[in-house]
Amino acid sequence: MKKLFVLIAALTATMSLSAQDLSTLFNEGASAYQNKDFSGAAAKFESIIAQDSEGVDEVTAKAKQYLPICYQNMGQMAAAKKDFDGAIAQLTKAAELAEQFGDESRVSKVNNVLSKVYQVQGGTAYNNKDYAKAAEIFAKGYAANPRNTEMALNLAMSYCESGNYVKGMEVYESIAAMNPDKYGEAIAKAQEMMKLYTNNQVAKMQAANDFDGIIKMADEMLEKNPTSALALSVRLQAYAGKKDYDKVIELGEAAAEAQIDPEDKSQMYYLSGVAYNAKEMKPQAIAAFKKVTAGPNAEGAKVAVAELSK
Repeated sequence: MKKLFVLIAALTATMSLSAQDLSTLFNEGASAYQNKDFSGAAAKFESIIAQDSEGVDEVTAKAKQYLPICYQNMGQMAAAKKDFDGAIAQLTKAAELAEQFGDESRVSKVNNVLSKVYQVQGGTAYNNKDYAKAAEIFAKGYAANPRNTEMALNLAMSYCESGNYVKGMEVYESIAAMNPDKYGEAIAKAQEMMKLYTNNQVAKMQAANDFDGIIKMADEMLEKNPTSALALSVRLQAYAGKKDYDKVIELGEAAAEAQIDPEDKSQMYYLSGVAYNAKEMKPQAIAAFKKVTAGPNAEGAKVAVAELSK
């Protein structure tokens, strides 16, 4: 813990009696701080700040510097005792005071701790399968520190598990848009989970033969990110499910080009091959099937090429 030097003797020679009293208050607060009596220290520092007397700017400035730290320490102590509500209250006050006093560095540090407290508290709700409650808690932690990618992933998953697919995707997309050099692992996880939950969502809609609903969902995704490989894939598969082969042919190449995974790319070419074949466009069908090099449709594509080449 950073040491707080208690004496401000150099100031007292030129200060009024009131200023001397405030210096005494500061030293008492500093002593309490060193003894880890953060509540007592906070009370002393608050008294100094409340006076806001002229001629004691240095004493008041130091009180303002250490008051948020006192509340931060009280919050951390409460969190260690698993008093999460108490910890959140103290840390929130610490962040508010630091912001009020213009200490942006302290605001960031406090919010980082606050987000971790919300993360633990939300984890309890998640483990109890109360996903809506978990999302509510994680959302507060995410607001405190959006760069806490573990928190963000927890929030997105809670939204999806509670049935709020749209909000879950919004958070996953925010993670995916972060700096890949710094957050590469989190981005990869977000993309993996986006694919999983989107496929789950699509499967439900396919079971209901709601291909138009799938296309609408994909179009909404593409409005936010026109190059989304996942959305392009979902949309193409929905048109294939509708047997709208003209649309599959129109959109197939772009969907295939957007895919990074060889199996996903092959799937797009396979759907295009099926569409060309259905439209009796043999040369185009052969060309598309020849590009199917990976995944479960690779052998079927070879067979199709052989049959169409006779």
